[in-house]
Amino acid sequence: MKRGILILGAILITLAAAGQGRRMAVTALSEVQLRETPSYTAEMGTQALMGTVVEIVGSESYWRQVVTPEPYTAWCTELGLVEMTADQINEYKAAPKYICVAQHSAVYSQPSAKSERLSDLSMGNLLRIVYVQTKKGEKPSVKKKAWAEVQLPDGRKGWSPYADLADFSVWAEKAKQSEQGIINTAKQFLGVPYLWGGTSSKGLDCSGLVRLTWMMNGYLLPRNAGQQAALGREIIMEANHNVAPDSDGFYKEMLTRTRNLKPGDLIYFGTPESRWKKESITHVGIYIGDGRFIHASQVVRINSLIPGSKDYYSNSHKLLKARRLFDWRGEGMTPIKKSSAYFLQNQ
Repeated sequence: MKRGILILGAILITLAAAGQGRRMAVTALSEVQLRETPSYTAEMGTQALMGTVVEIVGSESYWRQVVTPEPYTAWCTELGLVEMTADQINEYKAAPKYICVAQHSAVYSQPSAKSERLSDLSMGNLLRIVYVQTKKGEKPSVKKKAWAEVQLPDGRKGWSPYADLADFSVWAEKAKQSEQGIINTAKQFLGVPYLWGGTSSKGLDCSGLVRLTWMMNGYLLPRNAGQQAALGREIIMEANHNVAPDSDGFYKEMLTRTRNLKPGDLIYFGTPESRWKKESITHVGIYIGDGRFIHASQVVRINSLIPGSKDYYSNSHKLLKARRLFDWRGEGMTPIKKSSAYFLQNQ
């Protein structure tokens, strides 16, 4: 019995040590390019925005293999990360921060756009708030409401336009998904070029557009379209996949199917299940009403589902399904304020 207790104790100590030995880091660039293998020529699978906490699980030369909160495992270079101890990570999560709410911004060495630029910023980036001591106590360092003093993940301090920032904790508490909020956010990215693996306001793929749109409305979604298609409530869309796309029957079918959709619903394209293969989701868009949707295809743009429309989206892949995320609270969609990747959570 005593020997069993000692063995159990040794196992627990080993597990605890292993937990403490996890290598953690915070992303240090406006967007860190995450590649499938440790090479600049490798496919880019996704991006991680500045201020994201990741775990380092591998190293090769100056490349680091990391796991992001989605989770997504891929490789980035060491200069894209600031490695921290477990205590430093907890301190970082607890520290008051700004979130960049502008599509593009920057950090300057002085409260002036004419001073040296320390870093660029994109929407969703996180920066620590710098405080100053006053007679009434500490308050954020702000120059006449025009410039806010910030701290980059690597510790450097600088200044960003105050209008481009929001208090992250307050923002996360107030953020909510609404039909108009989702559509307004998605429309901010119109004209942004398509980028395979892109999840930032500088370049987006189809599921990256969806993920960033929902993130900027306070919710974290999985990375890929196939994963996103498992979320929410399915909207019934009767379909006859044998109807030719250029036929009158197809036109009438699409008019009927879009009647069940509401603005903000996610619509998915791909190839339907058959006797020989499973269903394959290859594309996702955000429905905005009147048979139209916004999506990333060559660029972020708006197209119609209705044949004969001047902006009809003619694609070899079929419209397979639609999902509604509003008022859905299932697994896979996390309010950012309840994510342990961004905030310390009460145990």
